Amino acid sequence: MKPILMTLWLAALPALAQQPVLPAGLPPVTTVRPLLERDPAVEAARAHLEVGEQEARQSEASPYEWTPRVTRQTRRAEAGLSYGEWNVAVERGLRLPAKRSADDKLASAARAAAKARFGETLHEAARSFFGLWLDWLTAEHQARLAGASLQAARDNLAAVEKRQRAGDAARLDLQLARADAADQQRAELEARTAANSAWAQLSVRYPGLGREVTALPPLTALSTPERWWRERILSESDELKMVQAAAARSAALAERAHAEQTPDPTVGVFHGSELGGRERLTGISLSVPLPGAARAARGARTAAEARVGTFEVALAEREIDARVAAQVAQAEGSMAAAQVAADSAQAAQASAALVQRAYALGEGDLQTLLAARRQSSAAQQAALQAQAAAVRAYGLLLVDAHLVWDLEHD
Repeated sequence: MKPILMTLWLAALPALAQQPVLPAGLPPVTTVRPLLERDPAVEAARAHLEVGEQEARQSEASPYEWTPRVTRQTRRAEAGLSYGEWNVAVERGLRLPAKRSADDKLASAARAAAKARFGETLHEAARSFFGLWLDWLTAEHQARLAGASLQAARDNLAAVEKRQRAGDAARLDLQLARADAADQQRAELEARTAANSAWAQLSVRYPGLGREVTALPPLTALSTPERWWRERILSESDELKMVQAAAARSAALAERAHAEQTPDPTVGVFHGSELGGRERLTGISLSVPLPGAARAARGARTAAEARVGTFEVALAEREIDARVAAQVAQAEGSMAAAQVAADSAQAAQASAALVQRAYALGEGDLQTLLAARRQSSAAQQAALQAQAAAVRAYGLLLVDAHLVWDLEHD
């Protein structure tokens, strides 16, 4: 490797080491992004971009227009003579440079606010999609676990019936096995109903998504420090950008109000005829309003609002920072809990298999078998819930950091 390339590669190692691992199993961007783009809230926010652009152009344009003025009069002299006279003029207010600068800042704030609103709407749509998708996928796997438990209960009932016909099982065991099978059937129906309900919510909210059940994304340990997440999410937060745009607008309004204490002049040119054309008048006019107390009060009010905006930005930064820190702690804790739950489910499943084998050999009783199988089923459901919680915590971090589904926008 050439020395320059080696130097660049070594310099990039720390940055590469801090990039989080994207878990497998998330829906691809080619599937998700069109669904987000068709979301009515996102479409409304995209339409609002044009509103922001027009608002910005309105701020950039001068509020003054050319005003033509025409007068016609008749002058009557003492000798009984009368003269036709006329006057034409055109006037326009002139926006002072300080006000033009403030209006340009207002335009920039309007564009930034519309852009941040679109980004935040897209971000919230992605969070909503991820939550509904994960709820549905978790419900589908819960229904599969419930179906496996139902099949095990039916197999167990068949074995007990066979032993009872052979005189090797009590009638009570048969009743217990039938009750257990009925209970598992109820649980399976409830789980399937929950899965159908979750799919209905997801498919109606985001139509066009195929009902392809995949494995839950695997557990992924956080490979990046908390500080990285906090800095990344703060830098990408459209929620913060909305507050910053509002603060920038308040500051621009304060600057505009301060500049407004010096009124804009109105200039014009005129041309006229008097005494029936014997005299011609040509000149310029200038008028300047005298500022009053209302201008000063308006400036003081907007200056106070600008100070409020500064504190609101600081508050938003702190709230987002604290929320991200809590998310990172939640993700780390959820992953640790999911690993423990997975180990517990594996142990319970192995124990149930041993009890099942012992019962098949006639070395155990049915109640012990049913208790072991219930414990195994509950442990598997708990492991699935723990895995879903860990995936949710980590996935929301990825969404908030704009690392999935191309949430960056121009």
